[in-house]
Amino acid sequence: MRSVRARAALGATLVVAFALIAAGLAVLLVLRANLIDQADLQAEVAARDVAGQLATGARYDDLELDDEEDHPVQVVDEEGRVVIVSKDLRAVTGTGTTGVTPVPTASAGATPSPGDDDDDGDDDGGDDTSRPDSGEVSSDDPEFSDGTATVDRTTADYRFAAVEATTRDGVTLTVYAGAPLAAEQEAVGTVRGAMLTGLPVLLVVVAGVTWLVTRRALRPVEGIRQEMAAITASEDLARRVPEPDSRDEIAALARTTNETLTVLEASVERQRRFVADASHELRSPIASLRTQLEVAEAHPELLDLPGAVADTVRLQVLAADLLLLARLDAGEKPGGGTVELGALVREEVSQRTGDRIAVAVEAPEGGAFEVNGSRGQLSRVIGNLLDNAQRHAEGSVAVSVAADGRGVRVEVRDDGAGVPEDERERIFERFVRLDDARSRDDGGAGLGLAIARDVAARHGGTLTVHRADGGGAAFRLWLPRPV
Repeated sequence: MRSVRARAALGATLVVAFALIAAGLAVLLVLRANLIDQADLQAEVAARDVAGQLATGARYDDLELDDEEDHPVQVVDEEGRVVIVSKDLRAVTGTGTTGVTPVPTASAGATPSPGDDDDDGDDDGGDDTSRPDSGEVSSDDPEFSDGTATVDRTTADYRFAAVEATTRDGVTLTVYAGAPLAAEQEAVGTVRGAMLTGLPVLLVVVAGVTWLVTRRALRPVEGIRQEMAAITASEDLARRVPEPDSRDEIAALARTTNETLTVLEASVERQRRFVADASHELRSPIASLRTQLEVAEAHPELLDLPGAVADTVRLQVLAADLLLLARLDAGEKPGGGTVELGALVREEVSQRTGDRIAVAVEAPEGGAFEVNGSRGQLSRVIGNLLDNAQRHAEGSVAVSVAADGRGVRVEVRDDGAGVPEDERERIFERFVRLDDARSRDDGGAGLGLAIARDVAARHGGTLTVHRADGGGAAFRLWLPRPV
């Protein structure tokens, strides 16, 4: 049952089985109810027919009991004594009394009947005006009951209807007439048998079809799994899983998997390039520092102490940049504090005492330029942008802070040569220098702008470069306001 196909087939089979059983029970109940209603109607018609004859004064011996085998009749008086039964009725249950022998009269030994002469033998031929012309049949709904009747040595189940009738003599009789349930039992049994026979066959068909359909649907998944296993074994992220032609969820899974592999390949390639570039950048200052130390060891008087210090500082800055990039790549979230960008810009500029060009600041005091984030990381972004402007400016560097829609914009401008339009995205890549002829000591490692954009992105903002109004480059940092 660990297979998806097996679980799908079992689940579908159980659902269909439950639905078919519920539907079958409902059909049987409805069928049985309808057939019983028909039997009730037949029993009621037979009972009212006999009750009507009794109400009109018919003699017991003269009652017309048609179809006595299908509709056995039993009549009892108010005291529960049987006064009339069908001719071939031998036993009965379900009518409240099991008697099948009419009660004889005390004098004649015959069943008393309405319309018989009085016991005193007075027969003067005159009309008895004290008796009504006819009795009545109760208009109330009859009472129904289940029982059995033995008619001519054959016992069967019946549905009995009880109807009250009042004779002309004022005697209240209860007529029980039955209707056979054989047809109902046969129909219900036939339907039940057909259902029990067809249910297993249908469930087998459902299980088989579900198994085959699921197997066919999951075939591309197996292809994806095999290709992913091969990619894992070979570590070749350039490979891609097969994408089926269908437009279903499996095709979407394959496309998403290939997109993930593309991103993963780019990330791994970026990391490899990063490691190679970092090794290359570290090699130069380390080699220079080692050379100076070896010369100093052999000739102490030739020690270039300022150069050794500069190389050490460069190594320290490069290591700090690499550590920050590693933390950003690892998904480090900025702090949740509030930073006022206007004050941060003024503070950062005031601490830059070694700049060759004075920085003009346009950051109103008391302005509502608050954003959420890490004060240290945002200070690093502003410092990197100012360092970049100092390297390329000819005579002026300016920084401004202003509200911009739902955020705050910090813009750093210089009057240098600017950034060519086709290079405005490339300069944010790591270890990228547009001026290849520039010395590494003057140009840095090419990580400042990459760090600045990564930090901006981690804070939910953007960093772009444009052409300044007076020429040169304008770097625009946009950060959202707190919600």
